[in-house]
Amino acid sequence: MENENVVLVDPQDNEIGVMEKMEAHKKGLLHRAFSVFIFNSKGEVLLQKRSSEKYHSGGLWSNTCCSHPRPGEGLSSATNRRLMEEMGMSTTLFPAFSFQYKSNLDHNMIENELDHVYIGYSNDTPEPNSEEVEGYCYMPPEILLMGFEKHPEEYTAWLKICFKELMNYINQNDTHEKVN
Repeated sequence: MENENVVLVDPQDNEIGVMEKMEAHKKGLLHRAFSVFIFNSKGEVLLQKRSSEKYHSGGLWSNTCCSHPRPGEGLSSATNRRLMEEMGMSTTLFPAFSFQYKSNLDHNMIENELDHVYIGYSNDTPEPNSEEVEGYCYMPPEILLMGFEKHPEEYTAWLKICFKELMNYINQNDTHEKVN
């Protein structure tokens, strides 16, 4: 894995520095991140199963894609870049909300992120990068929520934390878009 840097932030999302990604995750320092959720015209959410080779949370189901913006890279550019790199797809993405969470993960990693959530709509078939993604599926939100209850160990920490808030946001803001 090549060395990548993340942007360290304070709780108000003001940049306070840059650090190598693995070091930031080992130290559990707050850094900027994003999560992308793609929905199809049936209202199903596109999930990815993270590659088992990932440095944390490998083999777990997660949102469509997630990552960190590079230093000096805007969130809109970063979300579009990673959606193409991970899932081989492109669509218009809309910022929804942000949240902060901290979670102890496998491999002695600590996820401490100010996560910016983006939503998109597409019926395109993903072409996932096998180095990033083992599989994908479209799932009705209510089935996903039941999965959290029945098999929480199969899902990433951040997905379980933010998905209910995402559904509340969508229901309150009527953000459903028409897709191709």
